[in-house]
This record gives sequence, structure tokens and C-alpha cells, in this order.
Amino acid sequence: MILVCPACDTRYAVPDSAIGADGRTVRCARCRHSWFQEGSELDLETLEREGTAKTEAAPREPQPWHDVPPIGNSDERDAVSRDDRSQFSAEPPFKPRRNPVKMWSMAASLFAVISVGTIAAVSYAGLPDWVPVSRPTFAMNEPDLVLEFPASQQDRRTLPDGSEYFGVAGEIKNVGRETKAVPPVLIVLYDERNRKVYNWEILPRQGRLQPGETLSINEAITDLPKSAKFAEIGWSPS
Repeated sequence: MILVCPACDTRYAVPDSAIGADGRTVRCARCRHSWFQEGSELDLETLEREGTAKTEAAPREPQPWHDVPPIGNSDERDAVSRDDRSQFSAEPPFKPRRNPVKMWSMAASLFAVISVGTIAAVSYAGLPDWVPVSRPTFAMNEPDLVLEFPASQQDRRTLPDGSEYFGVAGEIKNVGRETKAVPPVLIVLYDERNRKVYNWEILPRQGRLQPGETLSINEAITDLPKSAKFAEIGWSPS
């Protein structure tokens, strides 16, 4: 069998029995590249018979077969033919010199890729909830869309069955000259000490408003915390 290193094109003549019917991982003794060599379709007895003859007849290649496959222990795996080794080659315990400029360039490139990916992910999905940063309660005002939810239209009371009820009514107006998409509305409830105790999001039943068009909203919720006293209403940041 002739093996050809896919990295440096060095050719090796090896017996078929050394590869086996199932194939094995081999390594080039010249460039140290490893690859999986598929086995022959012949049966093992035929491989052993023909392998011996091919080994005797094959001409000697630049690298002997015993340098190609990664065998047994670490000493054998690192064995390289001394006939083909340069006198200037690195010998244990010496190691090949490293190029610090190349290493720093690779590290900088990896850092740049990670940074760009992180920025893109945060821009698309926002910061995760576990990040300890202050987030705005409401989104920025929508151009040409006006929220009108007067406090007089907020209904907070306890129902006869003991559950807590909160209702709110208001309008969304498009005061611009173009059709506008209507985002979700966020209602946040606070207690007497101005602490957030509950919030819920309202999806308008109409997704777009024509210029001058008004959308009425009348929503209510029960089973909210008893400490909730008043509400603030704005655009949802989600």
C-alpha cells in the first residue's frame, strides 16, 4: 500500500497488514501531520501474506514506515528516523522557538472576534437578567404616538371575594402625518414607599395607527399584591 501525506505529499510504501482492514491513524515522519488511513477491503490473512511480499519488494522511501503511525507509548510516537534528521534540528529537552509576534497577533484576532460577537448579541437580545446594571423601567417615547392614561381613570379596590383589583383606561393617539406601529404598553404598580411590586404588559389590539387615529385601551387585573397603591404607564422596553 502506498500512503501519501495530505499535507506535504511525502509517499510511503507500507504493508497492507500494518493498516489493517479497519484502518488506523498514521503520522507523517517529515511534517508530523496525522490522518486516518482507510484499510484495504481484503481480508486479514491476504493482507498479511501480501504485505510481507510488498515490504520486501518496495523501494526505500525517504521516511521508513515505523515513523508514520502513532504507536504505543510516547517515546515510540516521537521516534523519527535519525538518517533524515538535520544536525540543527531541535533535540529534547530543547523545543522549537516560538514566534511571539505571531502568537500575539492570533490572540488579538481572537479577542476581536469575541468582542464583535458579544456586541452583536447584546445589540440583538439585550443584556441578560443576571448582569448587575441599572435598566430603564420604560422605553423611550415613540415619535408622534401619545399615551394618555389619566390618574382619574385608574381603579384600585378590593373585591367582595377578597381579591385585589386594578383597572386602567386611556388612549393612544397618532398625532403625526404617517402611519405608526403601536408597541406594547407597560403598567408598573408601586407601593406607598415607591417600590415596584407588580407590572404587566398590554398588547394593543390594533398594531398600527393611521395619522390622527386614536386607540382606546381599557384593561384590568386581579390577584395583584395588596401593597400596590398607584401605577405608572409607559412604553414597554421589550
